[in-house]
Amino acid sequence: MTATTVRKRAATGTLIGLALGDALGFPTEFNDVPSILAKCGPWREMQLPKRAFVSDDTQMTLALGRGLRSAMDRGVLGPESMAADVRQEFVAWNRSPENNRAPGRTCITACDLLEQPGLWQDASQIHSKGCGANMRVAPIGLAPGLSDEQRSGAAQLQSALTHGHPTALAASDLTAHAVRLLAQGAEPTGLVGLLRSYAIENRSRYHERWLGDLWTRSQDPSAEHFIARGWDECLAILDRLREAVRTVSPETDPCLATGEGWIAEEALATGLLCFLLFVDEPVTALRRAACTAGDSDSIACLTGAFAGAYHGVDAWPAEWADRIEYQSELVTLGALWD
Repeated sequence: MTATTVRKRAATGTLIGLALGDALGFPTEFNDVPSILAKCGPWREMQLPKRAFVSDDTQMTLALGRGLRSAMDRGVLGPESMAADVRQEFVAWNRSPENNRAPGRTCITACDLLEQPGLWQDASQIHSKGCGANMRVAPIGLAPGLSDEQRSGAAQLQSALTHGHPTALAASDLTAHAVRLLAQGAEPTGLVGLLRSYAIENRSRYHERWLGDLWTRSQDPSAEHFIARGWDECLAILDRLREAVRTVSPETDPCLATGEGWIAEEALATGLLCFLLFVDEPVTALRRAACTAGDSDSIACLTGAFAGAYHGVDAWPAEWADRIEYQSELVTLGALWD
């Protein structure tokens, strides 16, 4: 982490922003935009609910953060320790009475299987590219001291524990990389280009050390073919995003340009679009993300992570940040990485 990153407390800003977006979008998920406007009033004036509950998006982010912290406390981060510790945290989340926030079927199915003995690869839902993996991956982008190989491998591994589709792996990797770049002060105007370059560079790189033989559960003829499918879908959505940033009116639903966010690559692109439309207005970016026809909590949670990584913790009104659910754990984890 650079001195600037520490000073702005990028990790705390990311985690608080993620949870605020989640809490703002949780009540609007599954509603179309006219219904949201009827319920909440003008989107630019949306307020955080008095009881700022979050969804499974924040819960699973914290589970990943705890697992990652445990694995790093034991030494150099590697696939065995990370898989074991994150697996344990995901199973604990699945069994928790607080897991009552309409979690996705993929996560529940995979976590049920992860509780059984055997390889984690056998639990992975190889055909699922729902957004449930990349909306929780921010901690991988924030943890200090990781090599590029560790960060990329860990981002894909945490996805593969539940969502094994190559696009889920690539989108998680890209999301963590975007958080990392923004926390380090990358200029948002060049962000899409940086992400495209990263995707092209990694297009045929299968992280066998981290993923093992996961690819053999698919119908692909090789590991390289498997992972390239995921990166190609992400490259296609990044091209749509690049065009949307130039042409989309902030007053229209961003989902019309880059998708409703139920699947991994669309959640990444639409979350980024909301951030890039309002780079200097992080709260407005959250409100735009929450007032969307798609997976509003996941889109807004990603928008909040990107804005918080770029601006730091001061991006968020103290009156909002102080009453977010799990506030103490979010701040503690952020402080560890700041």
